[in-house]
Amino acid sequence: MKTALVILSEGFEEIEALAPVDLLRRAGITCTVAAHHENKFVTGKTGIQVVAEELFKDAAEKSYDLLIIPGGPGIRHLRKDPAILTCLQKHAAAGRLVGAICAGPTLLHDAGLLQGRRYTAHFSVRDELPSILADQTVVGDGNIITSRGAGTALAFGLRLIEELLGKEASENVREAICALP
Repeated sequence: MKTALVILSEGFEEIEALAPVDLLRRAGITCTVAAHHENKFVTGKTGIQVVAEELFKDAAEKSYDLLIIPGGPGIRHLRKDPAILTCLQKHAAAGRLVGAICAGPTLLHDAGLLQGRRYTAHFSVRDELPSILADQTVVGDGNIITSRGAGTALAFGLRLIEELLGKEASENVREAICALP
């Protein structure tokens, strides 16, 4: 069974985190939500509170097929934590998938994972990431999958399913939720 870890910090973008979690779970992927602080309650950008299954410090000790970094203003907290960068670097070096959406790719940049790669991100981080492919909804380059923002969260989640389980699994979920092609 495939596994995924979604890392949340205060101020995360709810759609960018929860839409992929929902889609991955519909596809049968075990998806763990981890809080990046000392309790499991994490409040998103618009005030929605989520209860994580684990704390990041505990989840980071485990191995996953996919790590997901949602965007939102909470990304600033993650960017300050060397343990997050180390986790991303180890995960990517092992050839496992890393997904980031909206401002999330700035964290991948900090970890040195975007150099020489094609990627996209939210237009608000263009100054930090001048090579953004702004006309692309989701961009995959090797084991790095990036997406533009909240409006692309379904496409992002479906692409992650495709990378983990194949096109048929992704299409099955797409059809089940009546997503646009």
